[in-house]
Amino acid sequence: MNANTKEYLAITASGEDRVGLVEQLSNQITSSGCNIEQSRMGVLGGQFALIMLVSGPWNALSKLESQLPATGEELGLTIIHKRTQAREKGEALIPYQVEVVALDHPGIVHSLAQFFSRSGINIEELETDTYHAPHTGTQMFSVHMTVGVPAKMQISTLRDNFFAYCDDLNLDAVLEPARS
Repeated sequence: MNANTKEYLAITASGEDRVGLVEQLSNQITSSGCNIEQSRMGVLGGQFALIMLVSGPWNALSKLESQLPATGEELGLTIIHKRTQAREKGEALIPYQVEVVALDHPGIVHSLAQFFSRSGINIEELETDTYHAPHTGTQMFSVHMTVGVPAKMQISTLRDNFFAYCDDLNLDAVLEPARS
């Protein structure tokens, strides 16, 4: 295998949140000769959670893989890694943003995921949050997601079906093309 061929490693890390985790983990990646291609990070409760796609030549990724157990131990993180490849170009997809707000109750994410799955639409990104409504203090739930809509799909039909579905569940929703 050519030492200059770009390969990929998916890494997930989680543990107690504290200042400096991103700096220390990214330093380990960079000093191994690898590059962070994509990443998502958040603090949920008191837990730090991160997922990233790292690239580099096979020898740099091998070096990083061998160092990750000790890095996890040192940083107090559970780190899982797996070799992967660049995402294959498949069917043409159009990114759409979905925003949903509703009174908080169990099952909203599952219900939305079921709607999109049954429609043949992949959820690319998903973020949820709960908050108290400003004047009433009612517990609210919000969902922000990016979905990949197949280019051959009739958008007007999708919109009609989605909004009818949301109306049935009393969800306030927006479905619009993603902006870069």
